[in-house]
This record gives sequence, C-alpha cells and structure tokens, in this order.
Amino acid sequence: MEVAKAKKQPQFAEYDVGDNDDLYTTRSHSSARRYRQPIEHDTRDDPLLQSSVIQRRRSNPLVNANGSPSRALTAPVAEVEHKQRHFPLMAILIGMVVMALLAVALSSFTSWWHIHQDDMQYGRPRTFQLDAVVGHNDSATNPTHFIFMNLNRHIEIIELPGSDSAHARIYPGPILFGDGQDLTPVTAEIRDVNGDGKPDLIIHIQDQQLVFINDGTQFRPLRSGEHVNI
Repeated sequence: MEVAKAKKQPQFAEYDVGDNDDLYTTRSHSSARRYRQPIEHDTRDDPLLQSSVIQRRRSNPLVNANGSPSRALTAPVAEVEHKQRHFPLMAILIGMVVMALLAVALSSFTSWWHIHQDDMQYGRPRTFQLDAVVGHNDSATNPTHFIFMNLNRHIEIIELPGSDSAHARIYPGPILFGDGQDLTPVTAEIRDVNGDGKPDLIIHIQDQQLVFINDGTQFRPLRSGEHVNI
C-alpha cells in the first residue's frame, strides 16, 4: 500500500532558478523623489479666499461679476472708433431733418392761421363793405353803400347810391390768377386823388391799387395819362 501511494505523487522537476535571470523583472535606478501633493482647499468654503476674489473682481472693471471677461474686451477697438466717428454725423443729419419738419409745420400753421383770420373778417367769398358820401344822390343820412367782392377770382364792385338798390351799379374789376387767389381779400377807401374836389375810389388787392375816378354821377377806370396822387 505504501508503495502504491508513492507512485501516485507527482514528480516535480528540479530547476536551477538562479541561472534564469529572464524570469525576474528589474527596474532601473532612478533619482526621482516623490513629493506629497498640497492639500486642495475648496474656495467656496474658505471665506478669506472668497473675499479676496470678490475684491479683485471689483477692482478690475474689465471682469464681470461672474468672473468672465467683460464685453468691452471682446469688442474690437476699430469698431468702437467707427461708432464714435459716425455718431456726430448721424446726430447732425437727424437734427437737420427735425429742423426741416419744424419749418414745414410752422409754414403750414402760419398759412392756415392767415386764412382763418381772413375767414373771420371777410368771410367766403371775400367781401368788404363801406359807406361814404360821394355825391351820387346821397347825403350824410343816406350815404352810398359799396360792396367789394372777390367772387371766384373776379373782382366785383357794387355801388348802391344813397343806399338805394333800385339804382345799383356794378363795376367789373380785374381777374386774379394763381393758386389760392379766390381767397384774396379786397378792400377799398374813398379819397380825392386828382384834386377835383370829388371823392374817388381806391381799391386795394394785396400790394396792388386800382383807381376809379368820380365823374359826378358814377365811377370810371383811370385813363392813361391821368395823374393822380395816391
């Protein structure tokens, strides 16, 4: 029994380990030294570090509150100079446009106000009236009544001797041309302009004057060559 058991045991070969250097891994000698890494601190938990970071951010105008660079750093210098150079030009152009609009508005308002004043004083059509003693069957108690009218650019002069419409006379005047001339007022005055002692009729249309001479019974247009003192 003992002989059988001895046969069952495995046979190990004997090797000379000392002769096989390839079975071991060797490291080359190094002069490097190991240093311990410094312990990292979380700045969020350190109030001293937080206060110093906040102070640096406040003192630096080019850094935002979140620590990112300000947009002023990212904007090109050429673009900033371009905007600064064109800003006065745009301001001047806008000012000129505003002044032009104000001038147009002021002109329109002035024209409207002038027409409104004429509407209140002369009405439509433009009409002017006066009474005067001219020696045509009239008297101080019954003066002659005159009506001066701009009727669709046609100047009409109506005389009522002694305020009697049965003897009314109509003297045609000039025709006005141009835009808005139908709203031009017509006024008149009674005055002796030729020195014969009879009151004559002077009509005013803007900067023009028309003279009608009194011949004792009615009025006639001024003839060429007649000298009058207006």
